[in-house]
Amino acid sequence: MNFLMRLAKTRYFFWAVLSLPFVSTVIDYSRGQLILGEAIHASGEMSARLLILALLTTPLLLMFPGKAFPRWLIKNRRYLGVASFAYAALHTAVYLEKVRWWPDIIDDAKMPAFWTGWVALIIFLLLVSTSNDRSVRWLKSAWKKLHRIVYAAAVLLFVHWVLVTSNLGVAIAHLALLVAFEGYRIWKLQRIAAAGAEAESS
Repeated sequence: MNFLMRLAKTRYFFWAVLSLPFVSTVIDYSRGQLILGEAIHASGEMSARLLILALLTTPLLLMFPGKAFPRWLIKNRRYLGVASFAYAALHTAVYLEKVRWWPDIIDDAKMPAFWTGWVALIIFLLLVSTSNDRSVRWLKSAWKKLHRIVYAAAVLLFVHWVLVTSNLGVAIAHLALLVAFEGYRIWKLQRIAAAGAEAESS
């Protein structure tokens, strides 16, 4: 039992949990149990949800300081971002398998509903390629500045989702959740900064 408890706390267990929907989607799609549109939809939504969870780590830590779960999320935030990219890559791969004809893909990419997704994917690729300790050491203070473009990726992702979805309510609900928590983060950090400035001036 102790071994299982220790295993559940390792990054390997977390990776396994994150990969389960990915593996399930690939297997079901390859067996024909999941149609192409469903595979695109499932992988895209999973990517968005993992990105939201990665972005909620700081607001949750500010909302519940000292609690174990937000601190655990902060520790594993990088893995959530990488997993979000993996599902975005699967989403893209299934789309490419659907279209196949490059002139059609290029024509699609000219429309806002599609180029927003492509640009978000490119930003994801840049962030994932630098989501390692070596890049943190090499880029130093620039690493944090670089990774702030995740917010641009999030905006593009949600624009893409809103423009292509047949269920607008789900996309709007996810976006509203992210906006609410990010609004809280900005407000809380401003309160902390103001309190610090007031303490220095007194």
